[in-house]
Amino acid sequence: MPRIARQTVSAFAAGLTAVAADLVVAFGGKPGRYPGSPQFRDGAFRNPEPVHWVPPGSVREAVGDMIRGRRSRRPAGSVPRRGLSGPAPEDRLYVTWFGHASTFVELDGARVLVDPMWSDRASPSRWLGPRRLFAPPQPLTELPEPDVVLISHDHYDHLDMRTVRDLARLTTAVFVVPLGVGAHLRRWGVPAQRVTELDWHDETRLAGLRITATPGVHFSGRSFSRNNTLWASWVLAGERHRVFYSGDTGYFDGFGRIGEDHGPFDLTLVQVGAYAPSWPDIHMTPEQAVAAHVDVGGRLLVPVHWGTFELAPHGWAEPVDRARKEAVARGVALVVPKPGERVDVASPPELDPWWEPLA
Repeated sequence: MPRIARQTVSAFAAGLTAVAADLVVAFGGKPGRYPGSPQFRDGAFRNPEPVHWVPPGSVREAVGDMIRGRRSRRPAGSVPRRGLSGPAPEDRLYVTWFGHASTFVELDGARVLVDPMWSDRASPSRWLGPRRLFAPPQPLTELPEPDVVLISHDHYDHLDMRTVRDLARLTTAVFVVPLGVGAHLRRWGVPAQRVTELDWHDETRLAGLRITATPGVHFSGRSFSRNNTLWASWVLAGERHRVFYSGDTGYFDGFGRIGEDHGPFDLTLVQVGAYAPSWPDIHMTPEQAVAAHVDVGGRLLVPVHWGTFELAPHGWAEPVDRARKEAVARGVALVVPKPGERVDVASPPELDPWWEPLA
């Protein structure tokens, strides 16, 4: 083999090796077993009732759903973006949506960054997987430093290795995660003393907040193993304000119990996107999201988990269009902020349908 060919083959092999090594690290750590958790049974975490990611007989329908209607699943132009300019007043409640589920909550002097995802792809790979439909409104280095980084579960669109590593380096924030997810963070170099793992109904106190892990209906897994880590919704309770974050979940009667135990809430952040008839158990429709907001006793609803990655067969703006219609029908206060726009929850702006020209 000529020398140039050998060099090319060698370089290609080295590249593949580097890609494979990067993938393995992105898969995360190896969670342990949790026999003390009521949610851990028969070697895996379980939902309150059995659910299916794709119900039996629906695989063909799910594939067909994803193939059809691709054009409407992307914005028709540039998504408007804003940016935070500094910390908010400490006695108020503010929320900033950065895209998908990534949200910055400032309540009673504490700052919580929820499911931060700043990478270009929701994937273990830099080159493959769902790509962002718009860039983050501002870099992590320009955010007010969070006290807490809150993670709902370990899927790639919610737990991103590169974002986690940047936050571990740039901040002193504590990472609050469901059981098992800490194994991924420790694999990526986050010091163990900066990781707090909670089971459903467990709580921790940080930065003047009581943070409680509450149930959800979903699943987990970053590689070939499924449900070896837990998923959760979350309650953030300060001296004056309360916030509920749904995480990824199907609709279930547990929302009413969360409202009874922890509500009412000044603000709810509820998943409205990435739904399909072929996977009804694990993501809510927009109408179910509004129902969940009502169930937990929410005052202001900010829809999340939409518009940033192409993950489902519905149109790009359909989640917020349907959520707005249902909110009007049920008398629910709804705000859909532009990415990076800070909202004062006590004095929210009138609803601005900024997404409509892009649909």
